[in-house]
Amino acid sequence: MTQHVSDIMTSAPVTVEPQTSVTAVARIMRDQDLGAVLVTDGDELRGLVTDRDLVVRSLAGGGDPEQTTVAGACSDDLVTVTPEDDLDHAIELMREHAVRRIPVVDHGHPIGIVALGDAAMERDPGSALGDISVARPNT
Repeated sequence: MTQHVSDIMTSAPVTVEPQTSVTAVARIMRDQDLGAVLVTDGDELRGLVTDRDLVVRSLAGGGDPEQTTVAGACSDDLVTVTPEDDLDHAIELMREHAVRRIPVVDHGHPIGIVALGDAAMERDPGSALGDISVARPNT
């Protein structure tokens, strides 16, 4: 049976505006236990920022995280899928572009995120990635 992206995606993703500070985004991620948020300008998808992006692209650069905006930390050359796309296609795109998360768009508007961990839990919940994806982080 064909699975679609909509079967496993995280709906209603958290979004931030490009001018949001790196510190504010980091707090959102911490408080909501997220590894990624979408960067939007109004209802238009502008990028995706991960916790790793915040560290590597912002903090490691030495700027003030209160003054540095997420616009400089986010990936803006995005690969997207639609909710109707086959899950196999989304996984193929992740492999091809070496990404772990892909925004899900409907008529150009972001409606979700599909992650490699979601696919692992769905396809092979007993795998190491499936186990790690289900586990709660140690905080």
